[in-house]
Amino acid sequence: MSDELNLSNLKPAQARKDRKRIGRGLGSGKGRYSGRGIKGQKSRTGSNKMPAGFEGGQMPIDMRVGKLRGNTSADAMPIGPFRTYNQPVNVGDLEQRFEAGAEVTLEALKAAGLVRKLSVDVKVLGGGDLTKKLSVTGHSFSKSAVEKIEAAGGTVVRLREPIERKKKRHKASAAVAEVPEVTADPEAEVEGEPEEAEAESPESGS
Repeated sequence: MSDELNLSNLKPAQARKDRKRIGRGLGSGKGRYSGRGIKGQKSRTGSNKMPAGFEGGQMPIDMRVGKLRGNTSADAMPIGPFRTYNQPVNVGDLEQRFEAGAEVTLEALKAAGLVRKLSVDVKVLGGGDLTKKLSVTGHSFSKSAVEKIEAAGGTVVRLREPIERKKKRHKASAAVAEVPEVTADPEAEVEGEPEEAEAESPESGS
């Protein structure tokens, strides 16, 4: 037998697999309805193009569940599209990167590698210990950071005034606060109370 390539010994490099021929009758081995069943949505053409999460036309689960409030409100910060971002810097990092008496500005923080952008607000936090006298500049400061900076003899320079938020009062607590307290006066006389009858002496026998 020769190894020459001719029409009699041509064959593919990989064995071929016959495609599934459906809709060719009962003799095809795919059944009378070609494996699709008799009726219904999945027996129709294009039934595999339904979007993910399609529930057959009934109300989808994402529309049935309740919706959380606040994600689209400016008062719902820091969540939703109005979320605010800042770059945190701990006072312990200032202790390691700056010398005593240094003026810590935003440019100095970026040069020291503590912040990445000058366009994003910087918030100084109270993590770590601070023993050096520093003049720290930032957009906002935590309460513990201010205490540690001032305790070391340093100063705080705010680039933005803090926003004072009013505490919300619940309706139940407000209603209780409006009810006046009623105090009983022990000396007040009660109207309509009969006076005590005077003790009569026993009648003498006649």
